[in-house]
Amino acid sequence: MDQTQSFGPILILLVLIVSFLYMHFTNGSGLTRIYLAGAIVLAAILILLPSLNIDLPDWFKAGFGSTKIQLGLDLQGGTHLLMAVKLDDAVKTQLRRRADDFKKELKDNKIDGDVAADDSGNLTVKLKSSADRTAFLDLAQKSFSDMTVSSNTDSSSPGPVYSLAYKPQELQTIRSNAMDQALETIRNRIDQLGVRETTVAKEGDNEILVQLPGIQDPERAKELIGKTAVLEFKLVDDTKNVQDAIKDGPPAGDEILYGTSETGSREPYLVESPVLMTGDVVTDARVRPGARLEGPYVAVELDNRGADIFDAMTAENVGRRLAIVLDNTVYSAPVIKERIPGGHVQITGRFSMDEAHDLAIVLRSGALPAPVEIEEERTVGPSLGRDSIHQGELSFVIGAGAVLIFMAVYYSGAGLLADFGLSLNILLLICVMAALGATLTLPGIAGIVLTLGMSVDANVLVNERMREELRNGKSPREAVKLGYERAWSAIRDSNISTFAAGLILFQFGTGPVKGFAVTLCVGVLTGLFSCIVVTRAWYDYRISIRKLTRISV
Repeated sequence: MDQTQSFGPILILLVLIVSFLYMHFTNGSGLTRIYLAGAIVLAAILILLPSLNIDLPDWFKAGFGSTKIQLGLDLQGGTHLLMAVKLDDAVKTQLRRRADDFKKELKDNKIDGDVAADDSGNLTVKLKSSADRTAFLDLAQKSFSDMTVSSNTDSSSPGPVYSLAYKPQELQTIRSNAMDQALETIRNRIDQLGVRETTVAKEGDNEILVQLPGIQDPERAKELIGKTAVLEFKLVDDTKNVQDAIKDGPPAGDEILYGTSETGSREPYLVESPVLMTGDVVTDARVRPGARLEGPYVAVELDNRGADIFDAMTAENVGRRLAIVLDNTVYSAPVIKERIPGGHVQITGRFSMDEAHDLAIVLRSGALPAPVEIEEERTVGPSLGRDSIHQGELSFVIGAGAVLIFMAVYYSGAGLLADFGLSLNILLLICVMAALGATLTLPGIAGIVLTLGMSVDANVLVNERMREELRNGKSPREAVKLGYERAWSAIRDSNISTFAAGLILFQFGTGPVKGFAVTLCVGVLTGLFSCIVVTRAWYDYRISIRKLTRISV
């Protein structure tokens, strides 16, 4: 969303309101304040026009923006997902990478030893000779300062054995970074899927809330969001029989992965375990049309480092098959016919157009740092959303209508003025939500109705105070002045406590609770403005022209 368009309309409204407040508290002309109130109403109406889904000219959109109130999941229908990120797996993945780094460093420093990562979150290093002890410890301190080193025992090792583990602060950093990366990756995938008005937010320490209003294919969305998308390039081991490997177990340094054959059946591949290149070097991925019998393919572009790796990898392995593996599934295993420079890779696999499109999305948006698991799923149908809108509208109309009629009947002319203030309050509240592009939910509608009640409470206090002053023999001018002044302390305290409760709900609540809190807090501010400032301006204007001879209250 363009920030200029979002805050331009609200800035106009704020300027008008600040001007109004300045005139109010500096005893400005009552008529001037009436004009400003009219300008505020006009600005609010203009800001609300895009929410009515009518065609507006370009000059209007340029001046007032095109942001509007969005409908939430409970009103529009769609899919709600609560996903848990397996952060322990992210730590294990990072640990395996550190093990590979350690092996390279040991080799470069001519230190003979074996490195292995275990499931407990430690690296075990077995040196072949005690003579390498000092060199190893110096290397660990210099290049792996984020890990603690402790001695271990293993009777089968000819030399000393050490265990390395991440320091607590580093471990927390890895988990936090993994969570942030997962959040950003999922958000990017959803954005590229083309779903609008979505919610992707962090919940707790390891959960992500995803709301997809109006989505028509929730299963496809779940598969796209939850795909880890770890892209790897490995060599196929054609020197051994894959069926023997399935029967007796894969040879050392190999593993068995599966893909889909041309007939659609599950096809096994015996591939070498070392990963030659990963998907972190991918800069772009696009769907391209293939031959009629092959279907579309995904064209992948690599960065400079990836292009150099792929160039060297293909040059050294001409004649061998290269397995392109995504999430431990072999998508294709073409024969390397020649050296391939330039960093251009094609992934084929008899995809449908949607499958190729989704694969391109996950490759562009990057891999998830850890698998995600759907803990909670809810689907709201469009018909249920329409019913919710109808019920919300009905409750608001009945509640507002009853309040407006009561105020007009019980307080006569003062009640009609209070009704104007109440209507302005609701108009300003919805205007602020529209200007910010806020999402309206059922709890938000409840917040609007509650705001109406709070505004009524303030007007009742003012009117009852004015009645009391008139009974005590005060003139209409004094009754207005004392009525607002003596009601202010009670109005102030009740609204401050309500606003504080809304802030607490916003800080500690989630999802719909936050929507309710935002509506409540904004409603408190607009309610105070409409009751204490706007309605008072009318009385001050009548007093200034000496027309306030009696108060109908």
